Amino acid sequence: MKRLMYSGAGLLLIALAFLAFNMLAGLTLTNARVDLTEQKLYTISDGTKKILGEIDEPINLYFFYSDKAAKDLVVLRNYARRVEEMLKAYERTAGGKIKLHIVDPEPFSEDEDKAAEFGLQAIPLEQGGDQIYFGLAGTNSVDETQVIPFFPLDQEEFLEYEISRLVQSLAKPERPVVGVLSGLPLNGGFDMASRQPTPPWMVMEEIRQLFHIESLKSDIDQIPEQVSVLLLVHPKNLPQQTQYAIDQFVLRGGKLLAFVDPWSEADNGMAMPGEPGGDKSSDLDILFKAWGLRMMPGKVLGDGANGMSVSMGQGKPPARHAAWLNLPRHSLDQSDVSTGGLENITLATAGILEPLDGAKTRFLPLIQSSEYAMPFDVQRFGMLADPEELIRELKPTGERYAVAARISGPVQSAFPNGIEGRKGGLKAAENVNLIVVADTDMLSDRMWVQVQDFFGQRVPQPWADNSGFAINALDNLAGSDALISVRSRGRFSRPFDVVEKLQRDAEVQFREREQELQQRLTETEQKLASLQQGQEPAKALELTPEQQATLQQFVQEKLRIRKELREVRFQLNADIEDLGRTLKFINIALVPLVLTLGVLVLWLWRRRRQA
Repeated sequence: MKRLMYSGAGLLLIALAFLAFNMLAGLTLTNARVDLTEQKLYTISDGTKKILGEIDEPINLYFFYSDKAAKDLVVLRNYARRVEEMLKAYERTAGGKIKLHIVDPEPFSEDEDKAAEFGLQAIPLEQGGDQIYFGLAGTNSVDETQVIPFFPLDQEEFLEYEISRLVQSLAKPERPVVGVLSGLPLNGGFDMASRQPTPPWMVMEEIRQLFHIESLKSDIDQIPEQVSVLLLVHPKNLPQQTQYAIDQFVLRGGKLLAFVDPWSEADNGMAMPGEPGGDKSSDLDILFKAWGLRMMPGKVLGDGANGMSVSMGQGKPPARHAAWLNLPRHSLDQSDVSTGGLENITLATAGILEPLDGAKTRFLPLIQSSEYAMPFDVQRFGMLADPEELIRELKPTGERYAVAARISGPVQSAFPNGIEGRKGGLKAAENVNLIVVADTDMLSDRMWVQVQDFFGQRVPQPWADNSGFAINALDNLAGSDALISVRSRGRFSRPFDVVEKLQRDAEVQFREREQELQQRLTETEQKLASLQQGQEPAKALELTPEQQATLQQFVQEKLRIRKELREVRFQLNADIEDLGRTLKFINIALVPLVLTLGVLVLWLWRRRRQA
């Protein structure tokens, strides 16, 4: 047998068997895949299966892809194959409720007219050349249409979510109604500095895709019956009638998502000196008290472990801001559907939520700081010039502070006797379901997303999960949780925790040296000024030998400290490079070496056994 294997005929038989196996696998295992990613990004999720299982009427999906025009675009063709495979998986899983049509819209054809009729976006390859269609359109039994105009190549991680959202919109065309009451320009406004209109916030664009939005005025006296969830963003100085309307809405079973703020960076209103937060603050203290919580008055959360690095202008190194926070996965409650599966959330000058003593409601923190945190007075941020001052002033309390919380349980009305003209309202509710967040800046574009213009289409490129949290919360409060698990799988990142810690430690050393240099510079200038006092004006610019010696001493000191700064920076890079070399050695050399040793040990063991 061994002779046959090592002979020419044997090798030919092995080659033929290998070829036959590949041909058979190509014919019978065309859709077989092994998904080895940690979050199973290439496998249809349980949330998608639930959406597909709830389809009552048939849905037609039209995948428009210019296959012939893209024959030379390898990256696009590979991604198109991935989209087609996923759509076929949807068709199989839906059990006949989805009919997939794959269309190659050639120029000047009826298929191209149909793509244009659906509103799909055609991307020109070159000036006057062919155009590429790479989008999806869907219709249901009542001829409602949903489209994905174009699949961006850099948004592959959101592919399943986008397709599932489209299918669910067609399966359940009646979207929940979200009533929006905001003191910020969520739907766009006007920039006084540039004298240009500003676009809607991207979070509102994404919410609008899943919900029917009904804008409410700040003086409303009753929340409309059709509103499923009330979204409050920066509710400033609400009149009593509006607060009473919110109170009655919650008591009759309405769901609430509220974003308040002790210091809203997105609010263009000028704060008055000496006022706690001035016009930049918002609170619902009367209602919060009835619901068993409060936002700590006049306080902003500072967190040294999760402070973001912010730009300080040209020529200056970035500074760490203790009140601008990038909270990682372990700061988010992974057991709650609104925050479970999210990777990070960014905040700016957020407040602190805490339960009231004796409250009957349950206070469940959803977003929390690290133990390396403390409250800052909100007045501190009115004229803050250098964020590094906050890091130096930070004295951690060892307590984790809540920025967002879910409130549930029995509540009493905040207006037990009603208000003037309205006395017969509800007095209590056995159970409420509310989510309160002590920050409004997390919804602004600059805190979580970069928006790019792609042939007239605004394409979001998120780098934080702020929008995901807001939509998860609305989905959950509106009673729809099928998309939450799909969206939670959307973003997947592996932060370099060790590298970030090395950078943070080195940066602290750099700041300390820089502060020392600035302090010595100030002292030397003061000494020079004192030595020049009493001189004649004509000789004011002349330096005495003592001044020259002092100045020379300062120059030498300055050079020495700058050398230390360079050494700190070099040490930072050296530590990171050492870590990289170690990882490369493990991946390139150590693993093969271990395998080789294992094979040698096995060979020696078999040889000894045969002997």
